[in-house]
Amino acid sequence: MKSTVETLDDNRVKLSVEVDEETFDVAVDAAFKRIAKEVRMPGFRPGKAPRRLLEAQFGSAVGREEALREAMPEYYAQAVIEHDVDVVAPPEIEITGGQEDGPVQFDAVVEIRPSVSAAGYDGLRVEIPNPVASAEEIDEQIDNLRRNFAELSVVERAAADEDHVTIDIEAIHGDEPVPGLTTTDYDYLLGSGAVVPEIDENLRGATAGDEVEFSADHPDPEEEEPLQFSITVKEVKEAVLPDLDDEFAKANSEFETVEDLRADMADRMNTMRIQQANMAVQQNTAEALAALVTDEIPESMIENEINARIQDLVQRLQQQGMDVGAYLDAVGQTAETLAAEFREPAEQAVKVDLALRSVADLQGLVPDDDRIDEVIAEMAGPSGQDPDELKGRLAEVGQISALRSDLAKQAAMEWLTDNVELVDEDGEAIDREALEFPARGAEEDSEEEE
Repeated sequence: MKSTVETLDDNRVKLSVEVDEETFDVAVDAAFKRIAKEVRMPGFRPGKAPRRLLEAQFGSAVGREEALREAMPEYYAQAVIEHDVDVVAPPEIEITGGQEDGPVQFDAVVEIRPSVSAAGYDGLRVEIPNPVASAEEIDEQIDNLRRNFAELSVVERAAADEDHVTIDIEAIHGDEPVPGLTTTDYDYLLGSGAVVPEIDENLRGATAGDEVEFSADHPDPEEEEPLQFSITVKEVKEAVLPDLDDEFAKANSEFETVEDLRADMADRMNTMRIQQANMAVQQNTAEALAALVTDEIPESMIENEINARIQDLVQRLQQQGMDVGAYLDAVGQTAETLAAEFREPAEQAVKVDLALRSVADLQGLVPDDDRIDEVIAEMAGPSGQDPDELKGRLAEVGQISALRSDLAKQAAMEWLTDNVELVDEDGEAIDREALEFPARGAEEDSEEEE
């Protein structure tokens, strides 16, 4: 088989393939064997009729046509691998010779992955959550612990957020009381936003003995008629937090002092925030990189990514024993709306893919053959495979280029995350050392000698 590749416009190439008669005859012979299984010939068991009799009965063109249908994709795939063509869409194939006899010739025009510009990638500024909890945030967490042990005290003043207000409440929809929203002596936490925000708006500033009436939109968006509320304020209580001292720490935690309690709270919060910040570095860097891509993205690549995401969802649902149709009904979606929902993240993923390839090229991060051999050896190691044999199999199916691209993109992302400017929500620079988890000292076990 011989093939050539010609670059066209609009991110396309044309593969011209010629398959010699001897090679194609193998495909024709296989085609007649398949045909033999489908027909009955007197004196022969199914599948055993010889090719010459089938040709005499049906004509040689039948086998040739079947061979073209079955073998063409294989010939095309071989040409793609031979020329390392990075295809992103199905080809348009035109047979140019050999339909009746002689060598088979065809042209395949196919869309390839484009190169894009990611100008400015070396000056990205990425916002992430601050990995270090502030003193105010630590105090708030400790106050949340104190609130668990707060006592309620009646106050003679206007109600404010975080007060507990004892109320009689009645909600009418149409002419009927609303179950669950009509009760007496209900303890309502002001500022909680429970049910509808209008409750908080009307209770702020109210005092014991006040009666308020107001209307509010129904929480159910399908209900057009509003709710009518009548509320009587019976009592206002404030939460009195226990003193923050060593006695509180001893009684309500595993620590002996407030200082130790605060230090543990800070450690826990910082550990969580460091995890969140590191995840944000990856995600937000990718988003910032995608925003640099202004080139037009091939629709075929976006569609491929959407389909891959849908297929991944389908597989996960099937693993959980869920029917895809039932899932779509439960979430109020159709296949079309689901695809539309996936479109924006799919387009961003394609932009990230293309931009990372560009960065890898510009920064010289594409791995050489020696690095490829190292990675293949690492892949072969756990299963005891021979690295050369594994490499040969990967090459046969055109996966060496895919492996090289994956390693290049991984290196590009590592380069970016190491070099972007990191700032917090206030635009303040973040020290990269703050993203590292603190080293924990080795714990020494002390045992009493007997």
